[in-house]
Amino acid sequence: MKVLAMAVLALALAGTAARAADPRYPNWPCTQAKVPEISLAAVWAGPALDDAETRWKNDTKITALVARLSARKTPMDEAEKLVKDFLAASSADKSTNAKLLFAGLFETLNAQRSQVMNGLERVSRKQREAADKIREETIQLQALQSATPRDEAKVEALGNELIWKTRIFEDRNKVVRFVCEVPTTIDQRLFALGRVIQQEME
Repeated sequence: MKVLAMAVLALALAGTAARAADPRYPNWPCTQAKVPEISLAAVWAGPALDDAETRWKNDTKITALVARLSARKTPMDEAEKLVKDFLAASSADKSTNAKLLFAGLFETLNAQRSQVMNGLERVSRKQREAADKIREETIQLQALQSATPRDEAKVEALGNELIWKTRIFEDRNKVVRFVCEVPTTIDQRLFALGRVIQQEME
């Protein structure tokens, strides 16, 4: 029956996702290894940030620029130009402003990553619960189909419910696969902007 085939497919997908997850993080649904935070050394080879890590929030120009640069809707070529223009206009304060800007980007993008990753793990937990429910209802449907006499109304009702739940399950899986790329995109953005900032400091 088509309903059972769909349910079996959904559960197979769930099993694949579970095997692909990093065993250290049981709720992590992505094939990419989970790296909870970006380390500063991985993205910054410039001078020590010192107190810039706390001071950047006190500068309204820096905070506004950080918000714009951190937004994924801002294209990278535009973001890089904004960095260059800002630091070119900084003259004597270029080094200080560069450190403040990177400190802001580092904190903001790390927070974005954490938010996305926490969301992925929440969805992963819900998917596991949904898979368990689909499994239970698939067994119930098989029992109803084998029953004598067979209650067609119940078979149809449970079959329709399984179709609906399986489709939702599959749609969520597609979204998860897409969102799994976001932490890497954020990593790449921070690394690229950090490199531009360092180049402009030299």
